[in-house]
Amino acid sequence: MENTTKAPRLIDLDAKTLMGHDVEADISPNLPRRKWLYEWLLNPNIPGNYQKDLDKWIGVLIVANLFSLVLEHVPAVYEPYRKWFHLFDLFSITVFVIEYLMRFYLAPEDEEFNHRKMPRLAYVFSPFAIIDFLAVAPFFLQAFIPVDLRALRFLRLLRILKLFRIVIPAFKEFGELNRGRTFRQRIHALVFPSPYGGTMQTIFDTFIGIWVIISVLAVVLESVHSISYVINVEFAILDALAVAIFSVEYCMRIYSSVEEPGFKNAIAGRFKQATTPATVIDLLAILPFFLEVVMTHVFDLRFLRVFRLARLLKLTRHSDATAILGKVLVREWPVMSASAFIMLLLVVLTASLGYLFEHEAQPDKFENIPTAFYWAVITLASVGYGDISPVTPIGRTMTIVLALIGIGIFAIPAALLSSAFSDQLVKERDALKANMLVMLKDGHLEEEEIALIRQEAKRLHLTIEEINALLETITREQEEEKNRLNRLPLHVIAEKPAYAVEHYKNLLSQINQLALAADAQQFEAAAKQSDRLTASELAIWHQIKAGQRS
Repeated sequence: MENTTKAPRLIDLDAKTLMGHDVEADISPNLPRRKWLYEWLLNPNIPGNYQKDLDKWIGVLIVANLFSLVLEHVPAVYEPYRKWFHLFDLFSITVFVIEYLMRFYLAPEDEEFNHRKMPRLAYVFSPFAIIDFLAVAPFFLQAFIPVDLRALRFLRLLRILKLFRIVIPAFKEFGELNRGRTFRQRIHALVFPSPYGGTMQTIFDTFIGIWVIISVLAVVLESVHSISYVINVEFAILDALAVAIFSVEYCMRIYSSVEEPGFKNAIAGRFKQATTPATVIDLLAILPFFLEVVMTHVFDLRFLRVFRLARLLKLTRHSDATAILGKVLVREWPVMSASAFIMLLLVVLTASLGYLFEHEAQPDKFENIPTAFYWAVITLASVGYGDISPVTPIGRTMTIVLALIGIGIFAIPAALLSSAFSDQLVKERDALKANMLVMLKDGHLEEEEIALIRQEAKRLHLTIEEINALLETITREQEEEKNRLNRLPLHVIAEKPAYAVEHYKNLLSQINQLALAADAQQFEAAAKQSDRLTASELAIWHQIKAGQRS
């Protein structure tokens, strides 16, 4: 019988297995030193080793180097911290050199080079090794070759090529996951979370997140005259690149949104996607740039540049907490609106009383009720800047009373949001438990079900201990359900098809467990004595044993 991969059973699962943390590298300490190091650090085929962690931290260091290189062009930033920039460059070079030498030393163990006559030489001339060499070579050039330091800084940009070591395997994985799928489905897998995205989808999200941070940082630094005066052109180029990237992302999301459930219609589905809060934020991130370019000769729209800071809101797309908060706001909107109405009413009343009691004493500060709104808000919020304050006895007495009232009134929305947020988390965790109970009804989990559980557990920030407790609860409830069915009379079970099916499954489960625990030869020998089992009954036994072996 052909071997097939079975879905894991509930009894075989624990939290680490379910969440994908089950793998601990099984590497023998008795291996030769070089082989042992390769297995732990560089072998991509051994789950649970440090290969992915090593690539991740090298990638972080590369991105940090790019930021450092950009900031070195800002004298106001670079000059005071020149020493620290140099030390960071020394640290980066040290790490990259150690990585290069380690890969050179371990090359004979790599399946890409171990069949070559000179595996280390083959590694040196491989594309990734050349990239690694180019990443560190500029640093050593100045020690042996007189070269302009500005040229060296430019050559350090070659370190970005090291990211190809992470991107190329992810691209290959993405191609395997999406083999036979359409172009639009591939775009959807890249920009929307799905089982087909793999590591490439994570890289894409990280890439967009980095550009969001870079563009927002550029907007902030652009407001510093000493910096913008020096690199004004660079800021303009950076902004144009950011807008181009965000525009392509926006078009990709709109184009592939019809692959999302609930957005299937070619026109209505895309329009629905375009009006979702996250996509509206994406549009606001690029709209000021195009409005300024198109209408700059008609209106002075330089003030729109400050709205580029809205790009920071793009990061909320990747924040599970923000999504939950949005649900809370929608659910609690009636209560929140009532609270807001009470706050508004209190502000109007406070401003009116302030005008009534202080207008004659301070006509310049309490000129009318609208101008008193500012004082009312800062008083009720217990901020009290002191720029406007009552001077009359009755005004001061009223301020004390209103400040005490404001402490409670203005705290209501925060308390409501906190309580509702906690309740929403409880509800969603209960929903996850209910879904897991349904998925585990048959005692097995399919790969799609495991992926869904992992996604939900990650979104809800569940710990390993919480997942374990959830599994224990589900197991206990299933056992209680089985015991309840077993206590029912057989004729009662037979009258209800659902009970009959569950009872049948329980019996099969017991038989399978017996087949696993019992010695096969001794069982068959006992069965054949005095014809304890008929031929058909023994055939069923053989079939069960064959199924377990397959």
